[in-house]
Formats: sequence, structure tokens, C-alpha cells
Amino acid sequence: MRYLSQRFTMPNKTCKGLLTDIGTEELGHLEIIGAIIYQLTKNLSIEEIKASGFDKYYVDHTLALWPQAAGGIPFNACEFQSKGDAITDLHEDMAAEQKARTTYDNILRLIDDPDVCDPIRFLRAREVVHYQRFGEALRTVQDQLDSRNFYAFNPEFDKNPKDCGCR
Repeated sequence: MRYLSQRFTMPNKTCKGLLTDIGTEELGHLEIIGAIIYQLTKNLSIEEIKASGFDKYYVDHTLALWPQAAGGIPFNACEFQSKGDAITDLHEDMAAEQKARTTYDNILRLIDDPDVCDPIRFLRAREVVHYQRFGEALRTVQDQLDSRNFYAFNPEFDKNPKDCGCR
């Protein structure tokens, strides 16, 4: 949702297309993770739920998929991180991809089931590619700006730096 939200204020059409493509691909990643979680939990017994520490989740959601971090913090719209400044958004996107890669690395350290590890490795590889594409997009956006103004004003909003008190 982050990338699909950011695309509306992206001034560069190529970068806008990139945000659309990666945002759409990330929805596919959600489907893969959802399928893995469903397959791992669909046949759990009450005893297994209790023994695994899954009981608190079960009380609220049974075995339904409800997005949350490993620590139990639920997904919310703050995850979108759409600022409306191409440079800020692309840096945020690169950081998000690195954080996702690290999460997948951590999962791979904890799990040895090939039916889980193989798709996680695939997703990890995609995060690396997304990070690289966002880096290219950042260079493209910066090449279109006056380099003295990278951090002095929001290029999508402050068309004239004098209007924002930057000079």
C-alpha cells in the first residue's frame, strides 16, 4: 500500500510506474506469506496452539489471518509512510526493503522447513531487487532536480524554493 499510495505524488512517470509495479508485486508477496501462515496453522490442535504460545492470537482471531508484526503489533496505516516528497519517499522505500530483507534473513535463521524456506528465499531476493530499483529511481529523481535543492524544499510542492523560505 505504501508504494501504491506514493505513486500519486511521484513527479517522474518512470518512477511512478516503478512504484505501481513494485506495489502490485508486494500484494503478491502478501499472498505468499498468507498462504504459508495458513498452511502452517490450519490443522493446529488446541494443545498445539497453547504449547506454541499462539493462544492469545487464537482468542482474538481463531486461525484467521490478521496482519501483525512478530511481536504482536497490528498492521496500521502508519506503515504506508507516504510523505509526498519523492526523495523522502524513495529513501523510506529503500529502508523498507532493507528491513524486509533483514526480516527474511531472521526467518531463515529460525526455520529449516524447505516448504517455508524456499518461498522466503524467493521473497528475500525480490526485496534486494526492489531496493536496487528504488536506488535507481532516487538517482533519476535527483538528476531532474537542482542538486543544491535536494534537501532544501519539497520538489513536488515548492516549485519555487523562495516560496518556502529556503533562501
